[in-house]
Amino acid sequence: MSEVSAAESGEQITQRSASNLALSFVALEKPRRRAMTTLYAFCREVDDVADEESSPLESRRVSLQEWREDVQKACEGGVPRKSLVLELQPVIERYGLQFEHFDALIKGLESDLEQDRIETFEDLDLYCYRVASAVGLLSVEVFGYRDTACQQYMVELGKALQYTNILRDIGNDAERGRIYIPQEAMERFGVDPRSILSGKYSTAFYNLAEEMSGMARCHYKKTAALLPDGDRRSMVSGECMAAVYWRILCAIEKTRFRAVLDPKPLKLSKITKLSILFGVWTRSFLGSSKPNYGQD
Repeated sequence: MSEVSAAESGEQITQRSASNLALSFVALEKPRRRAMTTLYAFCREVDDVADEESSPLESRRVSLQEWREDVQKACEGGVPRKSLVLELQPVIERYGLQFEHFDALIKGLESDLEQDRIETFEDLDLYCYRVASAVGLLSVEVFGYRDTACQQYMVELGKALQYTNILRDIGNDAERGRIYIPQEAMERFGVDPRSILSGKYSTAFYNLAEEMSGMARCHYKKTAALLPDGDRRSMVSGECMAAVYWRILCAIEKTRFRAVLDPKPLKLSKITKLSILFGVWTRSFLGSSKPNYGQD
């Protein structure tokens, strides 16, 4: 991480990222919004460490371990060395964030340093849990909830978002020699990994991508079913994330998955995202139990 990045505040890092997730924090009351901004910045920074291909692998491993040790200090009441973790510490204390979830996230990122393929759907499920659901389990404490079913809601939401990301980013990941679609699925559909790396579209690839999309849809439906009625307002940011990524999934499907082979990932316009978020906020505050995702 650069010296400039190291000096940035959580808010600056989040603004710089221009993320779909960060946009959903607007629905939160100010203290929770600030807390989520700092938490998101931490997640963004450790993710950037893992993705910094100009840095040697060993250097990235060492850096991730330093982040792990620093956030563990913060969780245990010690004094962190990194300015961002120091900023995060009051959030950890106020909302009772657990080190095990930070650790799971970092383990997921470390796995990207060790391998560029996923063998089975079981492996993929673990990866999605670590890099997405663990973040959801941290976030849900900041959102606040009454029913503990919100925790499993966030686990499923994380997997729905990550499956969508994996589909959307196939071409972008291939540029770096990475494939997150399980090897067992590629073999079943007769898709040669070399064809994905070269961006080749085929009927076999369409069938493979359609299965991945169907699995993402299942996670969205589980997410919607798990949300307790009494926590719909407190989970409005989660619902915003689900609605935006659901729209991305639908847009990908409309291209018959041709768009996912483009190294430049498909994106929604800011106007479209704001329209989606407004729809979620409106339904939430009118007390509607109908989700903005998971159904056509």
